[in-house]
Amino acid sequence: MGTRTRLRVTTALAVFTLAATACTGGGSGAGGTGGTAGKGGSLPRNETLYTTGTQWGPPANYNPLRNWDHATGTKGLVYETLFHFDPDKGELTPWLAESGSWTDGTTYEVKLRQGITWADGKPLTAKDVAYSYGLGKIEASAFHSLWSWLSDAKAVDDTTVRFTFKEARYQEWDYTLYGQPVVPEHIWGSRTDEDVLNGVNDKPVGTGAYKLRSKTQDRVVWERRDDWWGTKALSMTPAPRYIVDVSNPSNEVVIGQLGQGQLDLSNNFLPGASSLIKSKKVVSYYDKAPYMLSANTAWLVPNTTKKPMDDAAFRRALAASVDTGKIVKGVYGDLVKPASPTGLLPQWEQYEDKALIAEKGFTHDPAAAKKELADAGYKDTNGDGFVENKDGSALSLKLAVPSGWTDWMEAAKVIAAGAKDAGIKVTTEFPDQNALNEQRGKGDFDLVINNERQLSNTPWTYYDYIFQLPVQKQQNTVNFGRYENEEAWKLVQELGGVKTDDTAGMKAAVSKIQDIQLTEMPLIPLWYNGLWSQSTTGTWTNWPSDAEGAPKAAPALWRNWLEMGGFETLTQLKPAK
Repeated sequence: MGTRTRLRVTTALAVFTLAATACTGGGSGAGGTGGTAGKGGSLPRNETLYTTGTQWGPPANYNPLRNWDHATGTKGLVYETLFHFDPDKGELTPWLAESGSWTDGTTYEVKLRQGITWADGKPLTAKDVAYSYGLGKIEASAFHSLWSWLSDAKAVDDTTVRFTFKEARYQEWDYTLYGQPVVPEHIWGSRTDEDVLNGVNDKPVGTGAYKLRSKTQDRVVWERRDDWWGTKALSMTPAPRYIVDVSNPSNEVVIGQLGQGQLDLSNNFLPGASSLIKSKKVVSYYDKAPYMLSANTAWLVPNTTKKPMDDAAFRRALAASVDTGKIVKGVYGDLVKPASPTGLLPQWEQYEDKALIAEKGFTHDPAAAKKELADAGYKDTNGDGFVENKDGSALSLKLAVPSGWTDWMEAAKVIAAGAKDAGIKVTTEFPDQNALNEQRGKGDFDLVINNERQLSNTPWTYYDYIFQLPVQKQQNTVNFGRYENEEAWKLVQELGGVKTDDTAGMKAAVSKIQDIQLTEMPLIPLWYNGLWSQSTTGTWTNWPSDAEGAPKAAPALWRNWLEMGGFETLTQLKPAK
């Protein structure tokens, strides 16, 4: 594996160097005004930011409520939230809201900033906010579970919204405040529920700093609004007049585009990224390993509605078969770290129950996996090296990851090989990302890798992702494995009600959840995914890093990260001289 990693690194440098050499005599380099990201164009290069790494197919829609597949920037650049969250400080930052506070044990009031307008010139009012939160009442909404404990969202006056709760869930509410987008009632109010949740919304009108300029099959172009309210109220102005987000067929293609100065920011995993950073070809948050901030946990998700994934013993055996160390070294070259058995990010390590992990945790152990299978009644009855289902029927599972996600594709192969060593037949398939999203949402899969939930204000978000009930016909953002455990979900809800400054209370609640998690293994934690970020400095400088005096925001346009520092990064960029 080590040799293959070195080859990959060498190839990355070679691709980058050849690309850079190829563009030295033309006008498409970092300082020119010609084509970028593989296409010609007329946008002024010194005013345009070219990005990639979120969109892996044609922009599907501009609907901020479809948070799993909307075009990059829909939420964050166009549609905004009441607050932002600063992961570095662990604090909520008022955004559309001027302030927000609990007035009693079950009432929270938001005061909106005055003078905010939608892109069509109409004013943002408290009615828009109340309407937007009310959309969570639609069953398939990503925020539907909110209404199991929120009883009312009411506009008291033009700038005051009062939320009344059946019970207070402080941690979940803070997450909602920077996660729920606000949409204009005067446009959305006449739409059907189906159109609200699944409509393309190809003429997006938001309060954000950008508006849609154009779109093609491989890119979306956003143009800055010079009348954006935040320029005055927040003393912020995003530096790029235009943002072009490009969808690319593979990670290797991105390396060539960076080398030609066609891209400014890649939020992809790049093979050989450490070598590119060391050679100063690109910059990242750290100039030494691990180079990237930690962003999320990658999980192996078994569909628990299908046999044998409905059996906890089988899931535990599958977990023990995975050689995460081989993935970390062979696929990522130590750019990532193996996840703990709980999957909690390093930033949440204080909430891990170490004694419980020692008792019920797992490691890569093919022999233990085989024993778990045998004890549970799985046998290889035909001598082909693979166990059958308990009823004697053939057992063959498909592990699907998106085509072009080269790191996940390689990781899937390692997982399949480890499963084979334990006697479990797993094959890999690499469909289009948008197609896989649809299959995953409908429960039409055996195994997938997913990292939907990012670093947040609380580990509650991870447990909500794993255990949220009830399971809907369409699972778009949580509990893709359709695992049903009422006791676990009740504990997650109790955790949501612990005050955010009650560390002892959080630890006690989390320990109970971890006991069920490690016993049942509804998801299998794999590795801690990096906040992939590789930038060039030919057009834009002052990228976030750990260097003294540098910005500390998150350099990412991934979905949900624009509210966690990605937008702030845009305001801190400076034109290259």
